[in-house]
Amino acid sequence: MTETTPQAAEWPRPYWKPSDEQAVLLFFVFGAFAEDLAIPAARYGSPGLPEGVELQRFQNTVLARWEGYPLSGALGELLREDNPEAFQAAKAAPHVVAIRGRFADRDRLDYLRDTLGVVAALTDIGGKAVVDPQILSLFDAAGWREHYLVQGGAPPRHHVLILCSPEETKGRSWIRTRGMRKFGRPDVSLVNVPDREIDRAGALAERFVELGALGAHFDPAQTIEVDGVPGGLAVTLSGNEEDPAFNNSHADMRWPD
Repeated sequence: MTETTPQAAEWPRPYWKPSDEQAVLLFFVFGAFAEDLAIPAARYGSPGLPEGVELQRFQNTVLARWEGYPLSGALGELLREDNPEAFQAAKAAPHVVAIRGRFADRDRLDYLRDTLGVVAALTDIGGKAVVDPQILSLFDAAGWREHYLVQGGAPPRHHVLILCSPEETKGRSWIRTRGMRKFGRPDVSLVNVPDREIDRAGALAERFVELGALGAHFDPAQTIEVDGVPGGLAVTLSGNEEDPAFNNSHADMRWPD
């Protein structure tokens, strides 16, 4: 019987303009996989991995010696605390499939759609746990499907982590995102946010995530008008992938005192 490919939903970016940005994808799928992988991505509307994506199958014990192994170090401890059952399943898995890709900025998100289809298919053929290091998250197979396999494509918020941390100044917090590298856009950093404004600042960060995913850019020296914020929020673009708080460039904004 021939497996038919469902019609893939289009993932356009209506606010896109050309840029020199690059999108980065990185996933680790832990499980037991055949040596010759036959990945049924077509059932998820994916023709397979897009050009620019590398897939490698490793013995888990071998990959564990790598400095960037996602289940070790500070990230590993965070993942273990967040989802101990999935963490143990990942540690016990004999194999790891690593998926890495880097893309020139483009007007569609087909590369993301197609890659997610491959990850979904891997959970059909032995994948037990998926690490998405860009959002510091570990999912069991069912949890990953619930998070990402949404009809028409998961909303941008699902692809990005929004964090809130208290600052040294009492009553002020830092709101920031992680994961916008998937879209080739800077992450968002809002500092000096009054505690009473945390929800509004979080909603604002989520709106920036949505706009960036759909292709919008921050302009250098841009000021964002925000109701109730005198003078708005001035944007400064800085950072790069070596920045440990983001692993990405970021758009910095300071809430006024």
